[in-house]
Amino acid sequence: MQNKDFWEETKFVQTTKGYRASNNPIHVGVGSRFIVNILGRTYEPLINKYAKGLLLDLGCGNVPLYAMYRDKIVDNVCVDWSNSIHKNKYLDYVFDLNDRLLLESEQFDTILLTDVLEHIANPEFLINEITRLLKPGGHLILTVPFFYWIHEQPHDYFRYTEFCIKRFCENNKLNVILLEPYGGAPEIILDIVAKNLMDVSPMLCKIHCNVSTLFINSYIGKKISTKTSKSFPLGYSLIAQKGKL
Repeated sequence: MQNKDFWEETKFVQTTKGYRASNNPIHVGVGSRFIVNILGRTYEPLINKYAKGLLLDLGCGNVPLYAMYRDKIVDNVCVDWSNSIHKNKYLDYVFDLNDRLLLESEQFDTILLTDVLEHIANPEFLINEITRLLKPGGHLILTVPFFYWIHEQPHDYFRYTEFCIKRFCENNKLNVILLEPYGGAPEIILDIVAKNLMDVSPMLCKIHCNVSTLFINSYIGKKISTKTSKSFPLGYSLIAQKGKL
């Protein structure tokens, strides 16, 4: 990673309760804070458990997860494409993630691919490349949205079910350690409302996001979310491991 000493928090900020959405509208729009809080809660335990060694952050943007993993790894390599909307001074390499990644095979202990795969026109080729780059025994940490709005147009191509994600892994001989939905019907509905309130009233949207967070953290909110997440997932988390020699 370039310019490590100049890295700053953007999308996520560390709090006593974990990583939460930044209140800076430059980094996170008011209507996206609700969903970014959910993502922070989703990413953190996965990274805490599985990030180690040499980590490849694919589609890294402004490396918003760096604070989560920097104390758990030896070093990180940051890769993104030149046409990303994220202005970036941290890149080690500029690659089109749809093409072969010009990196040495079997050198990474961990590969991070968070909310990127939906923007890849040839997703299975990228999973194949990830498999090539992982050391035997290395882990892929992947998240994708499912019920979520179109974003980063025109490079938003797919939404994946758990069955498709599992098939990607099987086809590339990656062992699925964990594959589970995050969020459910309440999160989907509340996020849709938040997105549509942005242009109506930012203040009303902010209030809505705060109330929504309280609701999904409540007993009834958690119960409905858990009950509906299988059929109405907001997104999926995957941990997959390359087989050991």
